[in-house]
Amino acid sequence: MANLKEIRNRIASVSSTMQITSAMKMVSAAKLKKAQDAITAMRPYANKLTELLQSLSASLDGDAGSKFADNRTVNKVLVVAITSNRGLCGAFNSNIIKQANALFEETYAGKQVDFIAIGKKGNDILGKKGNVVANHSTVFDDLTFDNVAEITQDLMNHFTEGDYDKIELVYNKFKNAATQIVMTEQFLPLVPVEGDTSGTADYIFEPSKPEIVEQLIPKSLKTQLYKAVRDSFASEHGARMTAMHKATDNATELRDQLKLTYNKARQAAITNEILEIVGGAEALNN
Repeated sequence: MANLKEIRNRIASVSSTMQITSAMKMVSAAKLKKAQDAITAMRPYANKLTELLQSLSASLDGDAGSKFADNRTVNKVLVVAITSNRGLCGAFNSNIIKQANALFEETYAGKQVDFIAIGKKGNDILGKKGNVVANHSTVFDDLTFDNVAEITQDLMNHFTEGDYDKIELVYNKFKNAATQIVMTEQFLPLVPVEGDTSGTADYIFEPSKPEIVEQLIPKSLKTQLYKAVRDSFASEHGARMTAMHKATDNATELRDQLKLTYNKARQAAITNEILEIVGGAEALNN
């Protein structure tokens, strides 16, 4: 059995860890509320914009937006992996990296697959195995639509200039604080539209439909990436809050076990001392 000093040191160490994880949990909970409100407020706008774009595109002859809908033979693929800059958030980052590696090794095996990392963790790990052509970790320092739009513009340029035939997004979609869903979305080329186009028949368009579509496509793509980054940002804080909650519970349980062990060891030491005293007294009497 460990001596009392070692057990006391372990109790102090576990108690210190418990305080840190508890503080991190509260910080993430506070940040989660703001991030959750942001993504919840944004989703209806993003969905409506996509719906409007699909409705307009489906009613055209197919020429508008063709540079973003060019389905070429897929030889070069760009995977945008959205992770976090920090760890201690459970399987949040590892799930994204695992999915990105699956695209690299399985889905697009034998093809040129490059990565763009949004998040330091993705850049550090994917860079060891694949080719990371850009790292946009600093976007989380000031997460605004304009900053993410700059990344989107680079992605659109890569596609229209023929650098890549397909661009995929991999990110965590926020469901609730305890659940994040790993998403793989085709960013470019645009996914073919299916559905009834009669819903736009009663509208008068100014300027023309093709001009509106040409303006909506870049806006929609920028909104799509911004929504993905916002989803990932909210998911990160949810995952970290859950992970720190579990870590705090585990530290509390371990501390209680150590205290019980300490009390037993202390009781055994006192009993041994009493037995030694009694034994000595008996020896003197004899």
